[in-house]
Amino acid sequence: MSDVTLDQALAELAALEDPKMRAANEKRGDDHGIHLSRLRALAKTVKVDQPLAQELWATGETPARLLALLVCRPKDFTADELDAMLRETDAPKVNDWFVNYVAKKTPLAEEMRLRWFDDADPTVAAAAWSLTSVRVVTDPDGLDLDHLLDLIEAHMKDAPARPQWAMNETLAQIGIHHPHLRERALAIGDRLQVLADYPTAPGCTSPFAPIWIGEMVRRAGG
Repeated sequence: MSDVTLDQALAELAALEDPKMRAANEKRGDDHGIHLSRLRALAKTVKVDQPLAQELWATGETPARLLALLVCRPKDFTADELDAMLRETDAPKVNDWFVNYVAKKTPLAEEMRLRWFDDADPTVAAAAWSLTSVRVVTDPDGLDLDHLLDLIEAHMKDAPARPQWAMNETLAQIGIHHPHLRERALAIGDRLQVLADYPTAPGCTSPFAPIWIGEMVRRAGG
């Protein structure tokens, strides 16, 4: 645990604020003006500090919460704490970091996946699908992959943005890592056309599932 106090951490965050960066971030829905590389550098000086992380999170401020997610210890959160935190991740970057740095790292990941899977809150359901994508790749035993494809086929097209993105990831990962279901995954992607027109920078792979699947399989020599 570090010797950094909440007031010190907040002062460090305030010093990193850049109006131009804030303007750019706000266009993406993120209400902060800190370059993320500088935020990560600050986190390295703070190191892991669970009590401070909880204090930072309690401020409700996006910069503080981003720092909290970098210095917390995921295994120290209870299931109810994880659930409450997820439901507060309105800012896109806070949501992204919470899912990737905490929800996917906690020993309670499978418990939370099941708890969140049928939740009416799109942000919560999206987290469940993101955790499902991890299981599809790393621990598929016990998952009903055909049923997951049924759900994706029935609901992804009209899903809100966050769960739609996460369901699309699950679709792609099924197609990439489970050859016996690849043809069906490709067909679902082709029919639904979700993210088919997503702007993709040169050299990057499109998130459109058929392209994504095809490229990853090609790279793997399949």
